[in-house]
Amino acid sequence: MDLSFIDVYVLPWAINIALAAAIFIVGRMVAKVLVNLLGKALRKSKMEEILVNFISSIANILLLLVVIVASLDQLGVDTTSLIALVGAAGLAVGLALQGSLQNFAAGVMLIVFRPFKEGDFIEAAGVAGVVEHISIFNTIMRTGDNKEVIVPNGNIYSGVITNYSARDTRRVDMVFGIGYGDDLKKAKALLEEIVTSDERVLQDPAPVIAVSELADSSVNFVVRPWVKSADFWAVKFDTTESVKLRFDEEGISIPFPQMDIHQYKHDSE
Repeated sequence: MDLSFIDVYVLPWAINIALAAAIFIVGRMVAKVLVNLLGKALRKSKMEEILVNFISSIANILLLLVVIVASLDQLGVDTTSLIALVGAAGLAVGLALQGSLQNFAAGVMLIVFRPFKEGDFIEAAGVAGVVEHISIFNTIMRTGDNKEVIVPNGNIYSGVITNYSARDTRRVDMVFGIGYGDDLKKAKALLEEIVTSDERVLQDPAPVIAVSELADSSVNFVVRPWVKSADFWAVKFDTTESVKLRFDEEGISIPFPQMDIHQYKHDSE
């Protein structure tokens, strides 16, 4: 074999391939170290783990792309056109995934600002349920009848979010009506007795029991006790049942809509 051929072609290519391989291997190691350092720094800032993992993955991809470009450049490959091609492909993908990018941006905002967390009972995007998992693109919720609903983060963040678990206490708003002929003071005393005898009702703030309206067919009371958020529905249901039973025992009526039908008989000619 001609030694000049080896010196001119084989040896330079072998050196370039070896250097490119070295750049790739060392670059991957350096990228891994940098990504680990980035992850530790983000965790020290108390950032959510899911966001830390996502940012670390993006950083790892970008660093690997730089390493690949550097390796190809060492081999003599024209990387300018490659970079332009990657940029064009990225733009095309971005335009095709506008909805997904919107959900991603909303997911980042939800994770950073934390309007709710896993385990909270919320109402958002027309869905009410317990938050089971928050990911970058969507949020998984479990409804009261145990259905799993996957809601895009963009729909959640662009609308009103009601977090029923954000506060330790909630007020139970109830309305009970009695007939105009019933004893008003007796009915109010019964309502106060029912509410104050429930150990789940908080004393501070004090419950409110007052006449709110003289309606068409009833005198309406508002009953507003404060309870722990976890006791909200139990207290509401139990109080409603207790009021009906006690009013029946004490002869206090609860008006309900009625319709009178009058029948007339016309004599035929």
